[in-house]
Amino acid sequence: MNKPKRYTITTALPYTNGPIHIGHLAGVYVPADIYARYLRLTGNDVILIGGSDEHGVPITIKAKNEGVSPQNIVDKYHAIIKKSFEDFGITYDNYSRTTAKIHHDTASEFFTTLNDKGAFIEETTEQLYDEEAKQFLADRFVVGTCPKCGNEESYGDQCENCGTSHNATDLINPKSAQTGNVPTLKETKHWFLPLDKHEAFLKEWILEGHKKDWKPNVYGQCKSWIDDGLRPRAVTRDLDWGIPVPAEGGEGKVLYVWFDAPIGYISSTKEWAAREGKDWEPYWKDKDTKLVHFIGKDNIVFHCIIFPAMLKAEGSYILPENVPANEFLNLEGHKLSTSKNWAVWLHEYLEAFPGQQDVLRYALNANAPETKDNDFTWKDFQARNNNELVAIFGNFINRVVVLTNKYYDAVVPTPSEFNQIDEATLAAVKAYPDVIASSIERYRFREAGQELMNLARLGNKYLADEEPWKVIKFDEERTKTIMFVALQIASALATLSEPFLPFTSTKLKSILNMSSSALKTSWNEVSSKDVLLPAGHQIGKAELLFSKIEDGTIQKQLDKLETSKKANEAANKTIEPQKETITFEDFTKLDIRVGTILEAEKMPKTKKLLKLKVDTGIDMRTIVSGIAESFTTEEVVGKRVTVLVNLAPRALRGVKSQGMILMTETREGKLVFVNPDDASAANGLSIS
Repeated sequence: MNKPKRYTITTALPYTNGPIHIGHLAGVYVPADIYARYLRLTGNDVILIGGSDEHGVPITIKAKNEGVSPQNIVDKYHAIIKKSFEDFGITYDNYSRTTAKIHHDTASEFFTTLNDKGAFIEETTEQLYDEEAKQFLADRFVVGTCPKCGNEESYGDQCENCGTSHNATDLINPKSAQTGNVPTLKETKHWFLPLDKHEAFLKEWILEGHKKDWKPNVYGQCKSWIDDGLRPRAVTRDLDWGIPVPAEGGEGKVLYVWFDAPIGYISSTKEWAAREGKDWEPYWKDKDTKLVHFIGKDNIVFHCIIFPAMLKAEGSYILPENVPANEFLNLEGHKLSTSKNWAVWLHEYLEAFPGQQDVLRYALNANAPETKDNDFTWKDFQARNNNELVAIFGNFINRVVVLTNKYYDAVVPTPSEFNQIDEATLAAVKAYPDVIASSIERYRFREAGQELMNLARLGNKYLADEEPWKVIKFDEERTKTIMFVALQIASALATLSEPFLPFTSTKLKSILNMSSSALKTSWNEVSSKDVLLPAGHQIGKAELLFSKIEDGTIQKQLDKLETSKKANEAANKTIEPQKETITFEDFTKLDIRVGTILEAEKMPKTKKLLKLKVDTGIDMRTIVSGIAESFTTEEVVGKRVTVLVNLAPRALRGVKSQGMILMTETREGKLVFVNPDDASAANGLSIS
């Protein structure tokens, strides 16, 4: 399209069944905010729209598990999410919620409009039903084997392993997530959006119209769906939490969350417009508006096929110009998981790293999963901060400000004649706005962020090559020119860093005293102005923009994840099933006695075995036990134990072992002795 008159940017609505984690940030919210901030800096009419998705099965499941109402759950997490976004610097023009009245009204009206136009088909179909819970099993109320990838824990609406969307009845061996029962099939009426009737339009719009400008991962997933043949998709569910179906026969049914959620973008825009005294419609209905959805790859189908089909069926709305979906971000080599607490939560990060929002923004953008799944590690986070933000960006700014204060009492010096190096450097600075903009406008935010860092590298190289700290000893006029050029680079960084490092940009502008209207610089003025900081301008004192992150700080975060890992292993550890039944006579053959370990020594050439001398009450005997990796010799001497004394002797590493010490293993995998607690249980007493 030609240059748009305005931009409507939306971000995927996060489920309010938990806080925001770094996967959400890297996939959706950081790139969306970079894009919105850049567009504002370039003088565009922009709205960044978001909100909380407060309907759907995950919320009702969490409410049941916690014994509270769904409203309690969404109120709690909406507040956490909204504050986290604000504290992290995501510049929403409006952040709404789907339980708001304006959203219920907007979604109901949208459904009614489509229903009145005959855009739906009504069908009575057989759906999975839990007889014990007396409930239809929609979406995450049912789990089973994914028909595409074989994942045995796929949900009824989507497989989180392969990302495939499907119907609950497509699952192999489905089971109720509530009771574990095998569901039956029961008839129920629902409204369906006949996607097959929109197939020709979607083929033309996506496969022909966006082959060159949509990301390959987005285009490829859409093509796969369309090539496979589109089928009618239910827009209603048999649930009691959500927006009631506004049609005859809709009692006990609500709008499917993936019908009502994207309409949340529209209702949030309406809410913004009402507050600001503006007209919302041009932002959704004017062909000169550019609509861009920022989402993760698990939402591609809904935003590229289902929602556009809804908008097309309604008839008055524009379609998204682009949907730059990202892939997934993993954490320390493992998939992020809300339920398993394998995540870095934004609100917890903000508490652990106060004032360091930009460090996380930078690290996530530098490692963004733009074309493939990527991995976040705390060591890489530390390296990005220490080796790039501190050593490159922060180091350059600090040297420039310190030297300007030292040589010129913080006043920008008047330059003399520029030499070729100066002119080439200033020309390179002027080129950076277009270079960075080109990457941003092609949704290559990682590349754009590295170009910003390249500008800081240019500044460091210029100082290192020109060495003003040496030149001042013999050529004061030349030193003034060097420092003048360096200050222009610093000023350019203050402006161009705003989309990527907004808190740093604000701090740097304060240090350079750029708050006056005469010194406020737009994105394009970095290229068009010959002078960004004029001679005679007073700057401030040096302040560190970034601080080094020590190993101990990172280790705390790794220890936190290790705790989660162990808890997950313990929760997933299965109890061994009962062995075959034995007779009482079989049991009486076992001679189990109370004993005490008197001596212990490690067996040579083995990590696992300890040689023990045990007082069994009937004799002193040697027993070899495989506990050396769990206990030291000092820890076991004097330990009261339970001994199977009539086990046939075995030779282990040349030592005759006469019996067995009884042990068990905790859920965490730790070995513990099965021992008598009562001190009156003397050695030699039988256990029966």
